[in-house]
Amino acid sequence: MTTYLTDNDGKFIPATQRPDGTWRKARRVKDGYVPQEEVPLYESKGKQFAQRRSTLPPGMCPLVAEQTKKEREKQERAKAKKLAKQQENANASKAGSASSGNNKKPKQAPSQSQPTPGLLVLPDTVTAKAAIPKPNANTNKASSTNSNDAVAKLANDLQSSLKVQSDDGHEALKKLKKLRKKLREIETIEQRIKTGELKKPEKDQLDKVKRKKDIIKEIKQLEDEEQALSKRKAND
Repeated sequence: MTTYLTDNDGKFIPATQRPDGTWRKARRVKDGYVPQEEVPLYESKGKQFAQRRSTLPPGMCPLVAEQTKKEREKQERAKAKKLAKQQENANASKAGSASSGNNKKPKQAPSQSQPTPGLLVLPDTVTAKAAIPKPNANTNKASSTNSNDAVAKLANDLQSSLKVQSDDGHEALKKLKKLRKKLREIETIEQRIKTGELKKPEKDQLDKVKRKKDIIKEIKQLEDEEQALSKRKAND
């Protein structure tokens, strides 16, 4: 903050020394002069309004808001205290259980019954092993091999049949598409002949028109085969 001095002529800012050792001259100031560093920063009306605006919901009393805030802080402190107490009790119970576990005496092994004189007693492990029949390794291996072979054969047969059906269906569909295209070409030629647009048809065009009945017959046969194949797939 700038320091002012007063003399007979009025207020003035005394001379000051710069960091390099030189001196600034004293300056006279008029009444009401405010140094640049003491001038308040400019604030727009919007910023001033935002600062004055209340953060409470519209219509809420500030006293009620203050009271609600105090109650909430009180509840939070009580909750934190309760959690700390529960943690302390849990730690104490763990420590007590650990100490009681260390003080427990080890259990003594049950005494085995004395065998009857004159009888040969075998260990339990030997008796158990003797009671369990040993599996036949060759039999298990043979059955496993036969089962794997049967599964592999069934999978190969199924894959082959599916591949054959797929190839047949694909070829039939391709052939049907070509025949329908030929039929459309024949109908176009016939339409051009009827309208007089094609007055002198070529030999190839006439041959196509003559084969119309055969093409229609082949299309009908392929459509029937396709329907039968679709029904068989649906039943499978």
